Amino acid sequence: MRAHRIHRFRIIVVGFVAMLATMAGIGTAAAHSAVTASTPENASQIATAPPQASITFNEALQEKFASLTVVGPDGNLWSKGDPTVQGNTVSVPLDGLGPVGEYTIAFRVTSADGHPVSGTRVFTLTQEGTGTPGPKANGQSASSSDDTSSGQNWLIWVFVGAGVVVFGGGLWLALRKPRAKS
Repeated sequence: MRAHRIHRFRIIVVGFVAMLATMAGIGTAAAHSAVTASTPENASQIATAPPQASITFNEALQEKFASLTVVGPDGNLWSKGDPTVQGNTVSVPLDGLGPVGEYTIAFRVTSADGHPVSGTRVFTLTQEGTGTPGPKANGQSASSSDDTSSGQNWLIWVFVGAGVVVFGGGLWLALRKPRAKS
């Protein structure tokens, strides 16, 4: 009888290890588009404005609902027009920049898998520009994080919790004493 319990215990342990190995792949399956480059580069210092600001991602983007703005140290919009998406890059035209200081590129795009991705990049203009500012930014810029996966971490915990319950229940069934037959 004891050998039978040990055999059941081994089966449960092997099943639990297989489940954990499967769950280890969840992190990559839940991955979304990630920024690979920007123009200007993040944290760079530039003397003159490029013709456009752009963000490049590791995979193609959906064209719908893309947002890309450039806000200067004066709180004004310096991006001109609507952003365009070409493959894995979203860009917006610039018609020069203005005051010396830190500019913020805020983006919100939809990745190929349908999940929104948002964040910011910054650069510093080191010489006064001659561009014309747009209106004041409305304060509704994208999140300051390049990583949106923290909102989806709950799914991992649901699977871990379910695994613990299943493992605990299986262990209890394997190790409990069988009832005497009447």
